[in-house]
Amino acid sequence: MKTLSLTLALAALLLTDCARRNRPDKAPVVETVRTEDSPTPPTAARDLADVMTTTLSLQPQQTLQVRQVLNTLTADANAARLKYPAQSPQLQAELKRLVTASEASLKQVLGPVKYKESLTKRRQMQAEMQQRAK
Repeated sequence: MKTLSLTLALAALLLTDCARRNRPDKAPVVETVRTEDSPTPPTAARDLADVMTTTLSLQPQQTLQVRQVLNTLTADANAARLKYPAQSPQLQAELKRLVTASEASLKQVLGPVKYKESLTKRRQMQAEMQQRAK
């Protein structure tokens, strides 16, 4: 569950930062308030895959595969949020199952060394994000 939360939090952080950097000078900044129950935007998987590519120095084929895994995770998690009530045991169990499956896929795509490195980087990013939230 922590991996999914980290993935979603990182994606939200990245989306906000990218929107700020890429906006025209006179365009107003409109930030959407997202709750834990909000669907994950479809661009989150792409943005997270891009960050993983840069951070882990992934090959182009690995990037495509990581993006596919994250797209599937995002779509399936959003479908589960529509199917089950928020905070229900069924939703929590389904999200845990999805995260476990995506982690197994990522481990296969990245290989043991890069996967271990990704776990280390995730912990660092999570700690940094918690510091910013204070």
